[in-house]
Order: sequence, then C-alpha cells, then structure tokens
Amino acid sequence: MAKAIKAKINGILLRVPEGTTILDAAKQVQIKIPTLCKHPDLVASASCGICIVKVKGSNKMLRACCTPLEEGMEIITHDPEIVEIRRTVIELILSNHPNDCLKCGRNNACELQKLTADFGIKTESFPQTLRDLPIDTSTKAVDLDPKKCILCGRCVHVCQDIQDVWALSFLERGMHTRISPAGDIQLADSPCVKCGQCSAHCPTGAFVEQDHTARAWQVLQDPEKYCVVQIAPAVRASIGEAFGYTGKNFTRKLYALLRRLGFQAVFDTNFAADVTIMEEASEFEERLLKGTKPLPLITTCCPSWVDFMEKFHTDMIDHFSSCKSPHEILGVLSKTYYAQKNKIDPAKIVMVSIMPCTSKKYEVSRSDEMFASGFQDIDIVLCTRELARMIKQAGIDFESLPDEESDSILGEYSGAGVIFGATGGVMEAALRTAHYFITGKDLKKVDLESVRGLKGVKETEVDVGGKKVRVAVAHGLANVEYVLNKVRRAKKEGKEAPYHFIEVMACPGGCIGGGGQPYMVTDELRAKRAQALYEDDAAKEIRFSHQNPYIKRLYDEFLEKPLSEKSHKLLHTTYKARPTYRK
Repeated sequence: MAKAIKAKINGILLRVPEGTTILDAAKQVQIKIPTLCKHPDLVASASCGICIVKVKGSNKMLRACCTPLEEGMEIITHDPEIVEIRRTVIELILSNHPNDCLKCGRNNACELQKLTADFGIKTESFPQTLRDLPIDTSTKAVDLDPKKCILCGRCVHVCQDIQDVWALSFLERGMHTRISPAGDIQLADSPCVKCGQCSAHCPTGAFVEQDHTARAWQVLQDPEKYCVVQIAPAVRASIGEAFGYTGKNFTRKLYALLRRLGFQAVFDTNFAADVTIMEEASEFEERLLKGTKPLPLITTCCPSWVDFMEKFHTDMIDHFSSCKSPHEILGVLSKTYYAQKNKIDPAKIVMVSIMPCTSKKYEVSRSDEMFASGFQDIDIVLCTRELARMIKQAGIDFESLPDEESDSILGEYSGAGVIFGATGGVMEAALRTAHYFITGKDLKKVDLESVRGLKGVKETEVDVGGKKVRVAVAHGLANVEYVLNKVRRAKKEGKEAPYHFIEVMACPGGCIGGGGQPYMVTDELRAKRAQALYEDDAAKEIRFSHQNPYIKRLYDEFLEKPLSEKSHKLLHTTYKARPTYRK
C-alpha cells in the first residue's frame, strides 16, 4: 500500500496516496484544473501547459497533470496570474487553428472550443498563421485534417501505446511540427487499422469519423429503395450519452426512432451475433474434438483486429475463425433470407448498419466475400455519433418515444447476442453454446465472470464435459502480443498450445469503447456501458444462442446447419497477408 501524504490545495487539507498527481488530488476536493492534452486513458504528456499551478514558497509553475503531490505542498490552482497565463496559452493555440467551428465535425463537442468559451476569448490576440495542409480521407473510415491538430499528442500515444499500431507520429520540428503517418504517406498506406481510437481521443476536429449521414438521408428519401437498418449491441448502451444519460439501455426506443427516421424494417445485430455463435462454436467443436485445424481458435468479429492480424500476425491466419462479423452476416441475410421470405427484390434493399466502430466502414468492402448476397451486403455504416446527429436533425424527442419491438425474422436475440458489445462477451457467448454442442447439456452457471471486466488480458479455464478448456481474452491491441507470443513459444518448443480459444477486440473495453462511440470515454464509462449489456442478458428468458427459436428457424428453412456449404458461402470469409510500412 502506497504511503499517504498530507498537503493543501487552495487551502484545503487533504490526504492522498504518495504518487498522486496534483490534477487527480484536486479532483478529490472538487477542484477542476483545466486540461487539453490530458486524457484519462493516457499517460500525461504535459504538452499543452494549460494545467499550470503554483506552489507556495516557489517561483516555479508546475504542470498539474504530471507532477506528483508532495508532503507539505501548498498548491494554488487559480489566481489572476494563472488564469491570464492559461488564457494566453489558449490564444496561442488558436493562432494556429482554423476558426471554422460552425463547419467542423466536432462543433459543440470540441475541448478547445469549450475552453475558449470558458475563458471568454472573443478576439484574436495574435496574428493567425495557418498551414496549407491537405485533408487525408484515404481510409474511408477516419479523416485527418492536420490544420486542426493542436499537437497534444493524444492520437500518437493511443495509436502507439494502447493500440501498438504505430500509424501516427510527429513529423518535422518547431513551428512546423505536425501529425502524420511516418514517411509522410497517406493513412491508408500506413499500418492504420481504422479503429478510430485517434478520433475518440482527439480533443479537436483533427481526427473525425468519415460522415455518411448525408448518404443515409438520401436513400431514406428514395421511394425506389427498401431501407433496412440494424443496431449493434454497444450502440444501445451509449446513444443515451448524447442526451444526458449514462449506462442506460435504449434498445426499444431505438427501434421506434429508426422507424420514425423512415426505415422500413428494423433489425438487431444481436440476432446475427447469435448466428455468429452457432458458426464459431461449431468451428471450435471441430477443432477441439476432430483436430480439423490447429488450436487455439481466434475470434474475428472485430475488423480492426482482422486488419491488424493480416498485417502483423500472418502466422496466425490458420487459427482465425472464418466466420464473418455479425453485422456482415445480417447484411447478407437481409438480402437473401429476408428478401426471399418477404418477396422483396434484393437489388432494392439498402442495409444501413449503426455501429460503435469506424472500421466497420472499411470492412464492408474488405474483400469480395462481403458481396456474398450478389450485392454489397452492407451499403452504409453509421457510427453512434452519426446516429446522434441524425436524431437531432430529425427533431425527434428521442427520450419520450414509446418502446417498440424489432422486426422479425432478423430481430429477436438471446442474452448471449447482446453481450458481444463488451470485451469477453464473444468468448462467454461462444462457450455457452460450445459447451452444449460438445456435451449436449447447457452450462449450469451461465455467467462466466472470469472473462468479464476491463483487465487487459483475462485468462481462465472452463470445464467442458470434463475437459479444461483454456481461454484468453485481450482488448486494446497492445495486449495481443502477450497472448500470441505464448502460443508461438509453445509451438516452437513442441508443447501443447497454452489456450484453446482466444477472443481479441481492438478497442479498449471492446465495442463499448469503439472509435465511433461518444467522446471522452473513461474506464468508468466503459464499465457502465458494459453493465447495461449484462443486465439485458440477465433479463432475457433465453440466454443461449442455440435456444433462440428464430435461429433454429433460420437453419431449418435456409442455412441447413452450421458450417454447411451454404453457410460457408454466405457467412464465412478468408484472410491474406496485407502490406504494411511499419517493419
């Protein structure tokens, strides 16, 4: 246990563990020190200088975000001199920043804009010097506008330290410093995996999701189109944050809302998550009992993880599940199974996916297999932030909407389907059904607590018919190396694989922390979002994918059985090594 120290902040005596920063200590006594470069997920870089404070008896000004409080310190966080210095720092930042807030993707959600308003800055104190730098839209998922970058370094830190992707770095020096992929290439040619964590952590509009709301409005107004929509598990637990709610599940209000927006059928990605489990659990059963392919089996629901694997871990391709992600599965089923059942021309169907993730925008055209229906299976992807904007544009009182149900036959889901949105959820759902496929019996203890939570790597064993199945769950791509290296070492030494089953999600927390979710996510917020999904699961009468009657009907009427020839054609994909400039 850390030694406790005593100090004063603005005359308030407090006692905190040794090593606590001045910034964090101030929060404990309800004092907010302004910051711009600091994010709760990241180690402080102290680059902006807005969080400066004074120490009684010293002429030095310290940066509160990275300076530990010491025994006996007396800190002053606000006085006329400090406020004036902070205002000057903000004015200097603004002198190198475009003032086109009204046209910026972060308007009303920009941390720099908020600080400017808080400090009452209404005039330009320094001449503006903007650099003529082009916008990079090459990834088709996340856009980079370097003119709006304030060099806080958040995107670099999350890309390098949390994601281990290293697509971004600082180029040049002094007043010419800028953020760019190393080698000054386009993002699409860099190691970028389109996870969008850069946009989720950027305080301004330098990184934003590529906005497809105009495309969605256009198809909704086209009488020749039959517009259908699906919502991902994590979206229902986060969309409320755009309206002042946290940790609340808005599933049924979303169904009502989407009909109000003009969609002719409202589906749920959770249904396709149940389909994914049927296929993936069958793959696991075959590998475990028949040895058809090597263990461990690695899940593939996350397109950023797939992209990362195809670039940096190609030796693991044989271990990857060939099953597509749930939203792709629902896309192909909407233009085959649903179209046939309802006698709708699939050429007229437009499938819109509402996802917590920016890389889903990339995934829809990742390979030819994403056109398995004979058409592009997913036409438009909107992230949670885009949906929030559409709700506000439509003038709908979202919170007051009545609860409605999804459209059958692609809307009913089990509890296992909804927990896909949290790290460990895919593993838990898959083990529930794999246990049944292998033993013929359902798990007595449905909740697998050992794979839940925000620990970067979770390792556990699950008894499946007397066999100890070893599993690992990793989230945040920097945590993947540890798990995969254990597999590689065992293979090299001729030993049994350390795991039978591995789940990987690129974003911290899984999809609940996706790059397209509402801004300023913290672990506390991730936990609340996850809890909303687990509560949905616990409240469901059916908590196993294989017990979902609509899933049974899908296989009886259309797919025949998991891993059938038809299932493979429509629901599965292949992988290949992709070029990267990182190594």
